[in-house]
Amino acid sequence: VQLQASGGGLVQPGGSLRLSCAASGYIFRIDNMGWYRQAPGKERELVATITKRGFTNYAATVRGQFTISRDSAKNTLYLQMNSLKPEDTAVYYCNAVDSRYVTYWGKGTQVTVSS
Repeated sequence: VQLQASGGGLVQPGGSLRLSCAASGYIFRIDNMGWYRQAPGKERELVATITKRGFTNYAATVRGQFTISRDSAKNTLYLQMNSLKPEDTAVYYCNAVDSRYVTYWGKGTQVTVSS
């Protein structure tokens, strides 16, 4: 499984971005997918996850602000981020776990929230 994240960039506080993560390879094995982020000097942290059946889970810090979704027909994972704050600045990584519990990571995409 290969994951390719895109959609990051520079945005002003209060703005929005939508991240995408295209999956390829043995995608039929993928169960859960998710987004994680890592800010400078901090550990990587969970942002949101979504199961194959569409059940979602969010970190408390982003609940109500971010929305995770997946389009199985396009093999793509999304993260809609609204009302962005400077503390949302981080490298965002997409993640997939397959039916054998093997975890895959994509290369990150930088999100910078600054005026």
